[in-house]
Amino acid sequence: MSVPRIGLYPGTFDPVTLGHSDIIRRGSKLVDKLIIGVTTNPSKNPMFTPEERMDMVVAEVARLGLENVEVVGFDALLMKFAEAQGASVIVRGLRAVADFEYEYQMAGMNQQLNANIETVFLMADISLQPIASKLVKEIALYGGDIAPFVAPHVCKLVAARVAELGLRGDL
Repeated sequence: MSVPRIGLYPGTFDPVTLGHSDIIRRGSKLVDKLIIGVTTNPSKNPMFTPEERMDMVVAEVARLGLENVEVVGFDALLMKFAEAQGASVIVRGLRAVADFEYEYQMAGMNQQLNANIETVFLMADISLQPIASKLVKEIALYGGDIAPFVAPHVCKLVAARVAELGLRGDL
């Protein structure tokens, strides 16, 4: 009996976008079990709490109908979390060259921490490459339509949060 291959796709998912969903869907095909690690990153100025982001990702995984995906929150060094989850693969999505430079450096550091865990890069679908959570939040906060970039349930959650925070900008 072989050991199941566990992959880990970490991120803040603030909010989860169709680009994230593409990587989740495709990454889940590469492993027996894919763990979506929802982490904290205060420097990213999150719109949603860690619990809200986890709920959002759980709903997105359900929407995608993926049976081999689990959502787990964490606030720890990625490689320690990966080890604790039994992951042998870190899945990372790439949109552009700038992503690659950052991710390449991170993969190198992670390899120094644990050479037994491989990093796999997946290119986002060409139609989804421009989508970034940061830009989705900015568009929403200035009253733009984010429906092309996120699933309908995420669109509603972002709209509700923007209603609480108030629109920005002045024409």
